[in-house]
Amino acid sequence: MPPAGPSDEQLMLAYRGGDAESFAALYARHKGGLFRFMVRSIKDRAAAEELFQEVWMKLIDSRSRYEPQAKFSIFLYTIAHNRMIDHWRRRGLETVSLDEDDAPEPRAPQAMQPERRAELNRTGERMLAAIAALPVLQREAFLLHEESGMTVAEIAVATGSDPQAAKSCLRYAIAKLREALADE
Repeated sequence: MPPAGPSDEQLMLAYRGGDAESFAALYARHKGGLFRFMVRSIKDRAAAEELFQEVWMKLIDSRSRYEPQAKFSIFLYTIAHNRMIDHWRRRGLETVSLDEDDAPEPRAPQAMQPERRAELNRTGERMLAAIAALPVLQREAFLLHEESGMTVAEIAVATGSDPQAAKSCLRYAIAKLREALADE
Protein backbone atom coordinates (compact mmCIF):
# COMPACT_ATOMS: atom_id res chain seq x y z
CA MET A 1 0.00 0.00 0.00
CA PRO A 2 1.52 3.36 -1.01
CA PRO A 3 2.17 5.86 1.77
CA ALA A 4 -0.47 8.51 2.42
CA GLY A 5 0.38 12.01 1.31
CA PRO A 6 2.84 13.08 -1.34
CA SER A 7 4.77 10.46 -3.29
CA ASP A 8 8.46 9.90 -2.64
CA GLU A 9 9.24 11.62 -5.92
CA GLN A 10 7.19 14.68 -4.92
CA LEU A 11 8.95 14.77 -1.54
CA MET A 12 12.36 14.58 -3.18
CA LEU A 13 11.46 17.38 -5.58
CA ALA A 14 10.25 19.48 -2.64
CA TYR A 15 13.51 18.70 -0.82
CA ARG A 16 15.45 19.70 -3.93
CA GLY A 17 13.56 23.00 -3.69
CA GLY A 18 14.69 23.53 -0.09
CA ASP A 19 11.94 21.88 2.00
CA ALA A 20 13.82 20.12 4.82
CA GLU A 21 10.59 18.54 6.13
CA SER A 22 10.32 16.60 2.88
CA PHE A 23 13.73 15.04 3.54
CA ALA A 24 12.59 14.09 7.04
CA ALA A 25 9.53 12.36 5.56
CA LEU A 26 11.65 10.46 3.01
CA TYR A 27 14.08 9.41 5.71
CA ALA A 28 11.25 8.20 7.95
CA ARG A 29 9.72 6.18 5.10
CA HIS A 30 12.92 4.50 3.95
CA LYS A 31 15.33 4.28 6.88
CA GLY A 32 14.15 0.88 8.18
CA GLY A 33 14.11 -0.98 4.88
CA LEU A 34 17.35 0.57 3.71
CA PHE A 35 19.14 -0.20 6.96
CA ARG A 36 17.94 -3.84 6.96
CA PHE A 37 19.03 -4.15 3.34
CA MET A 38 22.48 -2.83 4.14
CA VAL A 39 23.02 -4.89 7.31
CA ARG A 40 21.91 -8.08 5.61
CA SER A 41 23.96 -7.34 2.50
CA ILE A 42 27.16 -6.24 4.23
CA LYS A 43 26.82 -8.58 7.24
CA ASP A 44 28.95 -6.24 9.35
CA ARG A 45 26.77 -3.95 11.44
CA ALA A 46 29.41 -1.25 11.97
CA ALA A 47 30.25 -1.09 8.25
CA ALA A 48 26.55 -1.13 7.34
CA GLU A 49 25.84 1.76 9.72
CA GLU A 50 28.66 3.77 8.16
CA LEU A 51 27.50 3.00 4.62
CA PHE A 52 23.91 3.77 5.60
CA GLN A 53 25.02 7.27 6.62
CA GLU A 54 27.06 7.61 3.42
CA VAL A 55 23.97 6.78 1.34
CA TRP A 56 21.95 9.54 3.00
CA MET A 57 24.84 11.99 2.65
CA LYS A 58 25.15 11.11 -1.05
CA LEU A 59 21.40 11.66 -1.43
CA ILE A 60 21.73 15.07 0.23
CA ASP A 61 24.67 15.96 -2.02
CA SER A 62 22.79 14.93 -5.16
CA ARG A 63 19.47 16.60 -4.39
CA SER A 64 20.12 19.53 -6.73
CA ARG A 65 20.59 17.11 -9.64
CA TYR A 66 17.60 14.87 -8.83
CA GLU A 67 15.19 14.27 -11.69
CA PRO A 68 12.41 11.71 -11.18
CA GLN A 69 13.22 9.36 -14.06
CA ALA A 70 12.21 6.29 -12.03
CA LYS A 71 10.76 5.53 -8.62
CA PHE A 72 12.59 7.27 -5.78
CA SER A 73 13.33 3.91 -4.16
CA ILE A 74 15.31 2.90 -7.25
CA PHE A 75 17.32 6.12 -6.97
CA LEU A 76 17.96 5.51 -3.25
CA TYR A 77 18.85 1.83 -3.59
CA THR A 78 21.10 2.55 -6.58
CA ILE A 79 23.09 4.86 -4.31
CA ALA A 80 23.17 2.08 -1.68
CA HIS A 81 24.25 -0.49 -4.26
CA ASN A 82 27.10 1.74 -5.44
CA ARG A 83 28.26 2.40 -1.84
CA MET A 84 28.28 -1.36 -1.16
CA ILE A 85 30.22 -2.08 -4.37
CA ASP A 86 32.83 0.46 -3.26
CA HIS A 87 32.91 -1.18 0.19
CA TRP A 88 33.40 -4.66 -1.28
CA ARG A 89 36.09 -3.41 -3.67
CA ARG A 90 38.01 -1.86 -0.79
CA ARG A 91 37.82 -5.21 0.98
CA GLY A 92 38.56 -7.33 -2.08
CA LEU A 93 34.95 -8.64 -2.06
CA GLU A 94 35.60 -10.13 1.37
CA THR A 95 32.48 -11.03 3.32
CA VAL A 96 32.11 -10.94 7.07
CA SER A 97 30.03 -13.42 9.07
CA LEU A 98 26.70 -12.27 10.46
CA ASP A 99 26.99 -11.56 14.16
CA GLU A 100 24.18 -13.15 16.18
CA ASP A 101 23.56 -9.83 17.93
CA ASP A 102 22.71 -8.23 14.57
CA ALA A 103 19.95 -10.68 13.71
CA PRO A 104 16.52 -9.18 14.23
CA GLU A 105 14.35 -10.97 16.74
CA PRO A 106 11.26 -12.55 15.21
CA ARG A 107 8.09 -10.99 16.52
CA ALA A 108 5.80 -13.44 18.27
CA PRO A 109 2.58 -12.88 20.17
CA GLN A 110 2.98 -13.06 23.94
CA ALA A 111 0.40 -15.83 24.21
CA MET A 112 2.26 -18.09 21.77
CA GLN A 113 3.29 -21.46 23.11
CA PRO A 114 7.00 -21.66 24.03
CA GLU A 115 7.53 -24.59 21.64
CA ARG A 116 6.06 -22.63 18.73
CA ARG A 117 8.09 -19.56 19.66
CA ALA A 118 11.29 -21.65 19.76
CA GLU A 119 10.41 -23.18 16.38
CA LEU A 120 9.90 -19.72 14.86
CA ASN A 121 13.22 -18.55 16.33
CA ARG A 122 15.01 -21.55 14.77
CA THR A 123 13.32 -20.91 11.42
CA GLY A 124 14.25 -17.22 11.54
CA GLU A 125 17.86 -18.07 12.37
CA ARG A 126 18.00 -20.59 9.52
CA MET A 127 16.51 -18.05 7.12
CA LEU A 128 19.04 -15.39 8.11
CA ALA A 129 21.88 -17.90 7.77
CA ALA A 130 20.58 -19.00 4.36
CA ILE A 131 20.36 -15.38 3.18
CA ALA A 132 23.87 -14.70 4.49
CA ALA A 133 25.17 -17.74 2.60
CA LEU A 134 23.84 -16.55 -0.77
CA PRO A 135 26.36 -15.22 -3.28
CA VAL A 136 26.58 -11.43 -3.15
CA LEU A 137 24.58 -10.68 -6.31
CA GLN A 138 21.82 -13.14 -5.43
CA ARG A 139 21.60 -11.84 -1.86
CA GLU A 140 21.39 -8.27 -3.11
CA ALA A 141 18.64 -9.08 -5.63
CA PHE A 142 16.66 -10.98 -3.00
CA LEU A 143 16.98 -8.22 -0.40
CA LEU A 144 16.08 -5.48 -2.89
CA HIS A 145 12.98 -7.47 -3.77
CA GLU A 146 12.01 -8.25 -0.18
CA GLU A 147 13.12 -5.12 1.69
CA SER A 148 12.09 -2.49 -0.84
CA GLY A 149 9.51 -4.37 -2.89
CA MET A 150 11.38 -3.77 -6.14
CA THR A 151 10.39 -5.58 -9.31
CA VAL A 152 12.95 -7.41 -11.42
CA ALA A 153 13.14 -4.45 -13.81
CA GLU A 154 13.71 -2.07 -10.90
CA ILE A 155 16.41 -4.35 -9.44
CA ALA A 156 18.15 -4.31 -12.81
CA VAL A 157 18.12 -0.50 -12.86
CA ALA A 158 19.29 -0.22 -9.23
CA THR A 159 22.17 -2.67 -9.73
CA GLY A 160 23.15 -1.56 -13.22
CA SER A 161 22.52 -5.01 -14.69
CA ASP A 162 20.19 -6.20 -17.40
CA PRO A 163 16.71 -7.48 -16.49
CA GLN A 164 17.53 -11.08 -17.41
CA ALA A 165 20.55 -11.12 -15.08
CA ALA A 166 18.49 -9.59 -12.26
CA LYS A 167 15.73 -12.14 -12.86
CA SER A 168 18.26 -14.99 -12.78
CA CYS A 169 19.86 -13.73 -9.56
CA LEU A 170 16.48 -13.44 -7.87
CA ARG A 171 15.31 -16.84 -9.16
CA TYR A 172 18.51 -18.59 -8.01
CA ALA A 173 18.34 -16.86 -4.63
CA ILE A 174 14.78 -18.00 -4.05
CA ALA A 175 15.59 -21.55 -5.17
CA LYS A 176 18.57 -21.72 -2.82
CA LEU A 177 16.53 -20.34 0.09
CA ARG A 178 13.75 -22.85 -0.57
CA GLU A 179 16.31 -25.64 -0.67
CA ALA A 180 17.94 -24.45 2.57
CA LEU A 181 14.56 -24.32 4.32
CA ALA A 182 13.00 -27.36 2.60
CA ASP A 183 12.47 -29.37 5.79
CA GLU A 184 10.63 -26.51 7.55
